[in-house]
Amino acid sequence: MEKVAKIVSRKESQNDFSFWMSRTPQERISAIEILRQQYLQLKKDAQPRLQRVYTITKRKPD
Repeated sequence: MEKVAKIVSRKESQNDFSFWMSRTPQERISAIEILRQQYLQLKKDAQPRLQRVYTITKRKPD
């Protein structure tokens, strides 16, 4: 694979948000899964699951 670098102005560069919004939800999830797998390969001690976060909130009486 040949490395290619291109210098563009900010106005000419494509916005990441608009790029990902142009993709289907399945394509976006697939991209996240690829990044997750790459992270797990990089960090051998990382657990391959989502972190659980619990928050306890107190409700005000009605």
